[in-house]
Amino acid sequence: MKFLAITLIVHRPDPVTGVRKSTHDRFREVLDNAVLAEELGFDGFGVGERHERPFISSSPTVVLSHIAALTRRIRLFTAVTTLSLLDPVRAYEDYATLDHLADGRLDLIIGKGNGAAQRELFHVTPEDQWDRNAESYEVFRQLWRQDKVTADTRFRPPLKDAEAWPRPYQRPVRVWHGSATSKESVDLAARYGDPLFSANVTHPIEPYAELIRHYRERWEFHGHDPADIAVGAGSAGLLVTRTSQEALDVYRPLFEANLAFFRTAGLPVVFETLEDFVERSSALIGSPQQIIDKVQRYHEQFGHTVLHVQADASGLTDAQHRDSLELFQSEVAPELRRTIPDPPFAWGPVHAEEPAHA
Repeated sequence: MKFLAITLIVHRPDPVTGVRKSTHDRFREVLDNAVLAEELGFDGFGVGERHERPFISSSPTVVLSHIAALTRRIRLFTAVTTLSLLDPVRAYEDYATLDHLADGRLDLIIGKGNGAAQRELFHVTPEDQWDRNAESYEVFRQLWRQDKVTADTRFRPPLKDAEAWPRPYQRPVRVWHGSATSKESVDLAARYGDPLFSANVTHPIEPYAELIRHYRERWEFHGHDPADIAVGAGSAGLLVTRTSQEALDVYRPLFEANLAFFRTAGLPVVFETLEDFVERSSALIGSPQQIIDKVQRYHEQFGHTVLHVQADASGLTDAQHRDSLELFQSEVAPELRRTIPDPPFAWGPVHAEEPAHA
């Protein structure tokens, strides 16, 4: 099993202290967390893309380029690239450039994105967002694979023998499809034989397991080998401590503050108590053995071989956050790596181009 640390770069007050870091300090925190993730042995680091409050992750290519310069081994993920909002030509140019700067350490997770504010900002409607996502991906996919592209597009000017530069380092880049609750992303992933990444953060396990079963069915419908399926899954929170009681005591103020925030903001509350949240959500809160047991239970339903955890402290102190990540890597990850297989492909650059010779 492979492990990612992921941030959406949420920029709101600390749920416990009420203090909000400056924008500059929040970005520095993301860079520090990426370096820490590589130091601790995580396999990937992901940066989200959102174009609305309270997120400041509107430019993941810039953030990931900086992280690429600070790291050497860890793979870099987008989480997710909101192709429904983007011109696929411009998205290709940005990510092909990043691919070179990262020496082929780039993986993409794409999706339509969500949120009314960012749809309005980019003049995307609920009715056309899925068609935009599919069209953008089809054009993006062609640009990455072909030197010249012709496409009769609906949502941007048509392309006729179009060239986009630079040509990429990876041939091609690996693209995962992020899926929350809708079948459209699942269907798109299965059609192209691409891996799936389940959000798995808001609800109990059932709706996510249903979508993953649908993905496997559509994968076989399109004639792909079931042995080639790769599924990733998210988690709703992380706190690993020596005992389960310690984890509950430390996490309770965070949970109660977040619960109050959800109610004040008029957002739906799925888990009313911390105990229910720990039991029925995908949050990984407890002793190392509790975390191992929960991930294995989810694996029985999902068959996933990649797991993401929160890269941010999200209300923990810096010391609590680092201790939790260290305990995860020293006592949780080794057992999960032993008992759950890796994805069915090499964890490295995809068919990297040969370097030029003088």
